This record gives sequence, C-alpha cells and structure tokens, in this order.
Amino acid sequence: MALARVVSFEGVSSEHMAEMTARMRNEDPPEGLDATELLLLHDPEGEQAVAVVFFADEEAYRQGDQILDSLPADDTPGRRSSVTKYTVAYRMTA
Repeated sequence: MALARVVSFEGVSSEHMAEMTARMRNEDPPEGLDATELLLLHDPEGEQAVAVVFFADEEAYRQGDQILDSLPADDTPGRRSSVTKYTVAYRMTA
C-alpha cells in the first residue's frame, strides 16, 4: 500500500523556492530516503508551499519521515505548519 507524507509550509518566498528547487535538481536526495516520487507545489502570492512525498510501503514511510524530520531548517521551503500521513487511495498520471 502506497503512502504519502504531505507537509505544508508558510513564509515561502519565490526566491527561496527557486534556490531550493535548483539545489534539489543538482543534488542527490538525503541518504536512505526511499521515496518513489516528490511533488512540490508553491503559491507565490500566498507564500505557501506543499510537499508531497510518496513511499511504497510503511517501512519506507517510517524511515523517510525520520530522515525528513531531521533535515536542517535551511533545507525546507519555509516554516512547517503541518505534517500528515495519507494512504494513496487512487492515483492517475498522464
């Protein structure tokens, strides 16, 4: 069963988001992070962002949650306002 870690952030400037996405494109993910996909959404006017990280199973989610919780604040888009675990009930991609 696939799981998703959905994290909301506040105070996310366009400049910081651009720096962070450039860094993510050029660096490997954190060691041990066994995510199947990452989706990062940004509302520049509201300075909010949502990160959705998909995992194949509970063990990968648990390990990923620990790794992502331990990242330095500079490695996140802004102030984290919520973290929620979801079961992926349905998914469609083009």
